[in-house]
Amino acid sequence: MLERYAREKMKSLWSENAKYSAWLEVEKALVRGWSKLGLIPKDDCEKICANAKFDIHRINEIEKTTKHDLIAFTTSVAESLGDESRWFHYGITSSDCIDTAVALQMRDSLRIIIDDVRELREAIKQKALQHKYTLMVGRSHGIHGEPITFGLVCAIWFDELGRHLSALDSTLKVISVGQLSGAMGNLAHTPIELEELVCADLGLTPAPVSNQVVQRDRYARLMCDLALLASSCEKIAVEVRHLQRTEVYEAEEYFESGQKGSSAMPHKRNPVLSENITGLCRMIRAYAMPAMENVALWHERDISHSSVERFILPDGFITADFMLARLTSVIKKLVIYPKNMMKNLNLTGGLVFSQRVLLELPKRGVSREEAYKIVQENAMKVWQILQNNGMKNGLSALDENGKSLFLQYLLADSKLVNLIGEQAIKECFEFSYYTKSIDSIFNRVFGTSSGE
Repeated sequence: MLERYAREKMKSLWSENAKYSAWLEVEKALVRGWSKLGLIPKDDCEKICANAKFDIHRINEIEKTTKHDLIAFTTSVAESLGDESRWFHYGITSSDCIDTAVALQMRDSLRIIIDDVRELREAIKQKALQHKYTLMVGRSHGIHGEPITFGLVCAIWFDELGRHLSALDSTLKVISVGQLSGAMGNLAHTPIELEELVCADLGLTPAPVSNQVVQRDRYARLMCDLALLASSCEKIAVEVRHLQRTEVYEAEEYFESGQKGSSAMPHKRNPVLSENITGLCRMIRAYAMPAMENVALWHERDISHSSVERFILPDGFITADFMLARLTSVIKKLVIYPKNMMKNLNLTGGLVFSQRVLLELPKRGVSREEAYKIVQENAMKVWQILQNNGMKNGLSALDENGKSLFLQYLLADSKLVNLIGEQAIKECFEFSYYTKSIDSIFNRVFGTSSGE
């Protein structure tokens, strides 16, 4: 329901009717501005604002002859008016109307995206707080590293999306600009006061300077921001996909009753939503390049940008909106398996504590090179056991009492024991050492140390 609502709301902003409605909104604001400056009589202004309307079928019919959509639009509107139609579209050019109208569409669409990101961050925050101390193994190169918590994984996502939120807020101002500067942007036919009045009426800021178009670096910045946002969302989706792998199985997309994973294999439960999100993010990033290529237009303008924007703006916004809604749903329903996380954390029989042991030796006067050699030699013995016996049920690297094989080898190393003692070695295998800073980290990220 969330995805469908978000998609329909955004789609409505980029429908054909919405496009012409935005054009009409700009044209009416122009009429009101001219009236305030004394050019258009008040009665004519009121008639235009009350009665002006368009007919999409009629616009399409006229455009077959004119081969110009804006002229077809103004002609259609003029047919709904009387003599006052002479004031409609007075003093401006097509791009003044279209670019200012598109600014309204982009502004309203970006506000939805910003709300989407806020909702996604809130879902991630709740997962982070819920699993603040849920231990799991951290991985580099896909290989087990050291203990972390799933809450820390979520905190990174939350913080990263916060940067995107700040960028989008800033870009909202960049794209919320209009222009009514005339055919070459010289304000020869429209006084600067008019541009300021109309933009204020529409809730936009006048472009400080323009030629025949609003400059496309603004659009490119928008599409690049959406592309960067998509990259971070794909990062989250890829992590979910990795965690759902059978060999890992630390988290899983919610699998609904009656859902099917494969037409051939009834047992399958696939991360299809996260895979879908990954694909959608690739598409969103693809729109950034043509947006950047649109920046360089010939002289005061050409229309090479127009056909591009008819694709990338509606498709970019609609896809991003749908993707964010879907990812939010995935995070909210994500099933976490703490027992499997702990099983995997123990999978290598304590090797994840190797750095902790390493750091104790320099405190006793041992060189780093010698300390590394001592710890690595014992670690390689454990790897040999793992290679020979396999990793069964996450317990193959533990002895029958559940004690770490790595710890056993370290305690059997007389040189190491003589250097730091048995108790110090055992203390290196306490999980609390790796969670002692989580409150401080969460305080920096979320502004609270509470997991409640």
